[in-house]
Amino acid sequence: MIVYSATKSQFKDDVMTNDIGNIIFEAFKTATKKSTSKSEVDSWLNSLQYMDRILNDNDIPGDAGVSIEYHLPQTSKRIDFILTGIDPHERDSVILIELKQWQKAELTESDAVIKTRFRHGVKETLHPSYQAWSYKSLLEHFNATVQEEHIQLFPCAYLHNYESDTVITNPFYADHIAKAPLFLKRDAKKLQAFIKSHVKYGDKNNIMYRIDNGKIKPSKNLADQLSSMLKGNEEFVLIDDQKLVYETSIQLAKTASSRKKQVLIVEGGPGTGKSVVAINLLVRLTNEQLITRYVTRNSAPRLVYEAKLTGALKKSHISNMFSSSGSYHSVKNNVFDCLIVDEAHRLNEKSGLYSNLGEHQVKEIINASKLSIFFIDEDQKVTLKDIGSKDEIRRWAKHHNASVSKLNLESQFRCNGSDGYLAWLDNTLQIRPTANTVLDTNDFDFRIIDNPAELHELITEKNKINNKARVVAGYCWKWISKKHPHMKDIIIGDYKATWNLESDGQAWIIQRDSVSEVGCIHTSQGLEVDYIGVIVGPDLTVREGKVLTHPAERAGTDRSVHTWKKLMKQEPESTQKRLDALIKNTYRTLMTRGQKGCYVYFVDEEAREHFKAGITDSNSTSTYPWALMAE
Repeated sequence: MIVYSATKSQFKDDVMTNDIGNIIFEAFKTATKKSTSKSEVDSWLNSLQYMDRILNDNDIPGDAGVSIEYHLPQTSKRIDFILTGIDPHERDSVILIELKQWQKAELTESDAVIKTRFRHGVKETLHPSYQAWSYKSLLEHFNATVQEEHIQLFPCAYLHNYESDTVITNPFYADHIAKAPLFLKRDAKKLQAFIKSHVKYGDKNNIMYRIDNGKIKPSKNLADQLSSMLKGNEEFVLIDDQKLVYETSIQLAKTASSRKKQVLIVEGGPGTGKSVVAINLLVRLTNEQLITRYVTRNSAPRLVYEAKLTGALKKSHISNMFSSSGSYHSVKNNVFDCLIVDEAHRLNEKSGLYSNLGEHQVKEIINASKLSIFFIDEDQKVTLKDIGSKDEIRRWAKHHNASVSKLNLESQFRCNGSDGYLAWLDNTLQIRPTANTVLDTNDFDFRIIDNPAELHELITEKNKINNKARVVAGYCWKWISKKHPHMKDIIIGDYKATWNLESDGQAWIIQRDSVSEVGCIHTSQGLEVDYIGVIVGPDLTVREGKVLTHPAERAGTDRSVHTWKKLMKQEPESTQKRLDALIKNTYRTLMTRGQKGCYVYFVDEEAREHFKAGITDSNSTSTYPWALMAE
C-alpha cells in the first residue's frame, strides 16, 4: 500500500502549493482509514521540501515516479520516500530513501545502534543506513515481483539537517553505510548524483504499481527455519525495534556477571517477533560459548522446535537448548549465562506436576542466570495460574539486586502486518477501547463464517497450499477421544470433530494430517500458521452489545480456569475480572495465530452479528495516476 503516488513533476507542483504536509495527510487518511499526529504531518512538510530541492535537477526525469510512505508487505513498516525509473542500461530501478531530521547522534557499542534525541529525550535507535538496508531486504524477501522481474533496489538515508561529524559516519557503522549510502546536510549534490546514476529515464513501466500489486511471497515460519539458523544462516532480517532488542541483549550478556545480574523485559503483542528475536539470541549467544537456554512454560513451541531439529542435531544437544520454566527450582545461583524466557506471561508460581515444587518461577529463573530476558505480553494470559507480569519480574529482580531494563517490540509481522486488525480485535472483544471500530478486510483476510463445517472446509482448502492452516477452538467440549479415539469431541449441529490426537500431543500443529482435527490454546499459543480457523464456544457471548464470558461453559477437562468457583466465593469481584480477561485473551490469542487470514465461527449468534457489524470490505481506487491514464 502506498499513501501518496505521483510523478516527480506532480510532486514538485504539490510542494509548490506550500501544503504538501496536508496533501500527504489526506492521502494517508484515505489509504489507511486512520489519522496520524500533527508531528508526523510536520515531519512530512519539513523533509519533503528538502526532497523537492534534491529533485530540482533537469537530469532527473519529470516522469520518474515518486511514492511516499510505502507500506512494506506483511509488516507494519513504511518506507519514507521512493523514486522509480529506468537506469542507463534500460533496467527498472527503485531508490529507497530513509529520511531523518536528526542533528546530532552518539556512538554506542552495539552493532547498527546509535543514540539520538527524540521528543522525549535521548534514546538508542537504529543507524539510518541499517534501517534503509533492512527495508530493502524485507521487500526482496516478501515481494515475488521484485525477485522474478529483477527489479533493482537501491537503499540510502538522507539526514538533511545533520552536519558531518565523527559519529554518524564512524567506521563502526561502515559496513551498513556501504550497503545503504548515507547523505548528510552538505551532501545534496552527492544524493542527486546517486539518484541520477540509477534513474536516467522516467518510470514508463509503472514499477511501483507492479510491486504494490505483485504477488506476495509467504513469510518464513520460525519453526521451519530453525535448523538453518542454528547452522549460522541468517534467515530473518531484524528490523527497527527487533534489532534494537537483539543488540541490547548482546551487550547485556557481555556485562552481566554473578555480582551484577541483568534482567531485560521485552514487551510485545502478537506477531511482533518475540520468538524470532528469542531464537536469534539463542543461536548467537550459544555460538559465543555462553551457556544459554530458551525457556517456555507452554511446551507446544519447544516440542515443535525439537521436532523440526530431529535429525539435524543430537537429542542431547536439543534438550540442552530448550527447557520448561519449571526446571529451575533446584538450580544453583548463576549456573547459566543467559536464560531467554519466551511467553513469560505464562509463567506459574509453583512447578511440578502437582504444583508443589519451588517457590516462584520468576525468582528461580533470575537466580539461575546472570542475564534473564523475559519476552512478555500480559494480554495473552490464558489460565488462572499464569502469573507472569512486569511487576512480578521487577519484584524478583530487586530481590536479587539485578539491574532491570525494558524495551518494546511494536513492528507487526503477523496478521499481514495489520496493526489495525489487532486494535479492532481488542476493541470488538472489549479488552480495551480503541479508535478501530471498523475492520477493513482488504488489510487482513478476516471472515465470519456462519457454520463450523464451512469454516473447516475453508481451512482444509487453504492447507493444501503448504500445510500451514489449522482449526482451533475454545476449550468448551470435553476431550472424550483421548480415551476413546473413535468418538467425536466437538459436536455443533451436524458438525463433528475431534481434538488433536494424544499421539501428536503439543506438536499437533505441524503434523501432516492434523488439519482434520481441532487444536486449542494449549497446542497453539506461541506458534503461527498462515491461516487459522477459530471456533468460539459458548464461553463467550454478546448480549445488548456487551461481550460476556462464562467460565462454567469451559469443559471439565480444561484446567485453565480450575478452582474458579472457589475463588468466586472468596473474591468475587477480582475473580470475575480475571476470568473475563482470561477468556477474552484466549480468543484474542487464537485469532492472532494466522499470518495471512483468520476465519471465525461463533456458537453464539449475537456474538456472530456483533463481529459482523464491525467489518467492511472497501475497494479503494488506485493511487497511481499513470495507471489510471493507461486504462
